[in-house]
Amino acid sequence: MKKRAWPSRVVAGGVTLALGAALAACGGGSSGGSGSGSFHVLVYGDATNKVEKQIVATFNKTSKVKAVLDTIPGADYQQKLQTIINTKQAPDVFFNWGGGSIQPFVKAGLLMPLDGFIAKDPALKSDFLPSVFNTAVIDGKSYGVPMRGTQPVLLFSNKKVLADAGVSAPKTWDDLLAAVKALKAKGVTPIALGGGDQWPTLMWYEYVFDRVAGPGLFDKALSGDKSAWDSPDSRKALTMLKQLVDAGAFGSAYDSVKFTDGGSPALLAAGKAGFELMGSWEYSTQQDASPDFVKSDLGYGSFPTVTGGKGDPNDIVGNTNNFYSVLKKAKYPDAIAQFLKLQSSDEFVKAQLAIGNLPTTTNTENFLGTAASPEYSKYQFDLVKQAPSFQLSWDQAYPPAATTPIHQAVQEFFDGKLDADGFIKAMQALPSS
Repeated sequence: MKKRAWPSRVVAGGVTLALGAALAACGGGSSGGSGSGSFHVLVYGDATNKVEKQIVATFNKTSKVKAVLDTIPGADYQQKLQTIINTKQAPDVFFNWGGGSIQPFVKAGLLMPLDGFIAKDPALKSDFLPSVFNTAVIDGKSYGVPMRGTQPVLLFSNKKVLADAGVSAPKTWDDLLAAVKALKAKGVTPIALGGGDQWPTLMWYEYVFDRVAGPGLFDKALSGDKSAWDSPDSRKALTMLKQLVDAGAFGSAYDSVKFTDGGSPALLAAGKAGFELMGSWEYSTQQDASPDFVKSDLGYGSFPTVTGGKGDPNDIVGNTNNFYSVLKKAKYPDAIAQFLKLQSSDEFVKAQLAIGNLPTTTNTENFLGTAASPEYSKYQFDLVKQAPSFQLSWDQAYPPAATTPIHQAVQEFFDGKLDADGFIKAMQALPSS
C-alpha cells in the first residue's frame, strides 16, 4: 500500500482549489455512448492515484471517448464532493465508500443505477466478491463498482513485546483482558490507540458489538429502529468496552495520540505497546516507517471471540472497498461502462497488489504471489472471502451528517463523560438516512 494509507479510510481533507476549473468542462458532448468527447473521474488524491492514472491511460489508448482523472487531496473530499455534486462542476464518475456515503445522493436522484450496465455485462457484478459488491447496493439497486482494495480491521501486535510478557495472540475476550494485565505488569501500554482521531476508537465498538450481538443489531439501528441501541446486547457490549478501558488497556493519554500523524503505529513499532486495532493499511504504514519491525516482529490476526456471543467469529468489520459511482446525468454511459469494466482486469489487480492494496475481484487470488507481501495479502483475502458478514464502518454506513455525532459519542464514552444511557441516547439521536 502506501505511507499513511489511512486517507482512503477517513473522510479526507485539504481541497485543491484548481479542481473547479478542471471540472468545469465536465459533461461536454452528446449524451450517447459513441463519438469523441470526455468524461471526468474524481478520486481521493493520494499515492493510490498511481494505479488510477495507469488504468485511465490504458482506457484512453483504445477509447474514442477519453477519461479525465481529477483529484481532491486531504480530509475534505466528502465535503467538497457534496458541494459540487449537484452543480455543473460535478464529475461523471466519482470515488466513494459505498453505504451511507452515497445514500443521500441516491435519495436526491443524482446517481445512475448500474443495473442496466450489469444486465448487458454481468461480469461488472460477478467479477467481485458479493460481500463487497453489496455495500453499494441501496434499495435493491447497484450504485457502485469496487475499486482500490478491501480494508478489514485486524488486531496487530508486536510479537517481541508479547513474548517478553509471556502473552500469546488472544483468541477470546478473556485472553485479551489477561494480556492487558500482563502487559501492564511489564510497564507497557497494552493497546496503542489513536484516540485523538476518534475513528480508531470506533473500531473497538464495531467489533465488540458484532461479537456480542452479531451484525443484526447494527443493521437494525441503521434501518431506523432506534430501540436496537437500548437492547440488552447493546448494554452488554458497552459494559465490556468500559471494562477494557477501566483495566487500563489504552493507558491514560490515548486522546493525545493520533494514527494520522504516525503516533499510534510508532508506539507499536517501538515496543511501547503490545497491540493496535487498525485497518489493514497498518501493514503498509509500518512497512514504510519501520520496515525492520515488519520483517521481524509485526503480528496480525482476527478480533477475539466473545463467549456466548451471537456474532460469528469469522465476521469482520472495516471498509469493504472504495467504489466508483456514476452520476445520472453523465455523458457517454457506454464508454463509462467500459471504463468500469477495467476495475476487475488483470492489469488493475496486479497494479493494486504491487502497491500493497488488496482488490476484491474473483481473479485476485490468481495474483496473490505478486503482492508486496504475498502471505499478508493471502491472509486478508481468505478473511474477506470467508466472512459471513463484513460490516461497514459505522461512520461510513451512516450518512455523512452522522459522522461527527458518532465520533463524539464514541470518544466521550471511553473518556467517562458519557455513561451507557448517555451513549445510547446519542446514538438514538443520530440523523437518519
